[in-house]
Amino acid sequence: MKKQRIGIIMHGVTGRMGMNQHLIRSVLAIRDQGGIALSDGTMLVPDPILVGRNPDKIEALATRLGVARFTADLDAALANPDDTIFFDAASTKLRPELLKKAIDAGKHVYCEKPIAEKLDIAVDIARYAKEKGVKNGVVHDKLDLPGLLKLKRLRDAGFFGKILSVRGEFGYWVFEGDFLPAQRPSWNYRAEDGGGIISDMICHWRYVLDNVFAPVKSISCLGATHIPERWDENGRPYKATADDAAYATFELEGGIIAQINSSWAVRVRRDDLVTFQVDGTHGSAVAGLHSCLTQHRANTPKPVWNPDQKQTMNFFDDWEEVPDNMVFDNGFKVQWEEFLRHVAEDGPWKYTLVEGAKGVQLVDCALESWRKRCWVDVPALEI
Repeated sequence: MKKQRIGIIMHGVTGRMGMNQHLIRSVLAIRDQGGIALSDGTMLVPDPILVGRNPDKIEALATRLGVARFTADLDAALANPDDTIFFDAASTKLRPELLKKAIDAGKHVYCEKPIAEKLDIAVDIARYAKEKGVKNGVVHDKLDLPGLLKLKRLRDAGFFGKILSVRGEFGYWVFEGDFLPAQRPSWNYRAEDGGGIISDMICHWRYVLDNVFAPVKSISCLGATHIPERWDENGRPYKATADDAAYATFELEGGIIAQINSSWAVRVRRDDLVTFQVDGTHGSAVAGLHSCLTQHRANTPKPVWNPDQKQTMNFFDDWEEVPDNMVFDNGFKVQWEEFLRHVAEDGPWKYTLVEGAKGVQLVDCALESWRKRCWVDVPALEI
């Protein structure tokens, strides 16, 4: 069987997301399965080089995972013509500069989100990649979650009838750091370091709403910093200057109303860390990361409001689970495979940096809505 190597410069993979989802469960998983099959039967095999600022840390990671190539010299890595893709999962603050540097070196680029902190910078880097003719992409991992794939399948099958509303609940309690160590890095809670749940999550909700339900037309958002003081990785107290919760309402095309609460200061009493309830004229569904439950109008109970009597109906009993009648691979890995095919043989790909800029645009609109305490329209973004 013919094999074809593809070299990938992987920057920012010592962090939790970059290491676990992108390096171990995507690129190395693809390598270990023998690559991915191209249309002519050739197996495309990724060959990563790990790049990080701390030489000892990056060497230790490479050694532990069996990655032969690693360096602390990004310029040298970019200068190697045998590595054609640059991937970044490090700081949002530095991402536009790093992407431009990679594009100038002739690399195709793929990155985590957000692609920039400000819309004008996001538009500039998306436009720059387009002008330079390099293939480019931004991670849209949640679209390949089994729960959301099942929701989309229900939508495409007409199960909902006319979709009326979407209700999303995302988040969990992130410990302050004094009682127990926080399970997220401290920079997430400092606005000066690029933190904030609005900038982190609203860009996700943009592509989820646009692709699973309908395009976003306008937004009303209220942010909050519920926990004003936290403790960092070294046990030192610091002032939390970034928002740790966001309460957003979206108007979608077709008259659909979506409401999504995002919070790092909420205790979970739901089926999963994120759930979406979709209500339509013919049926409803509730999806988490993996499962999806449905209730058709023929099976909808008929409760009567009576606060003087204890409720006898168990409303959880009237839902039916959508079966796992296909194999669901890791969502990050699925998108890596699609992007690698896109680079290698111009396979289909729609999640370009332009789509990443749309996420930043919705973040900007959400922050404006919070600041002005008003609805903000989301205009078409032409790049």
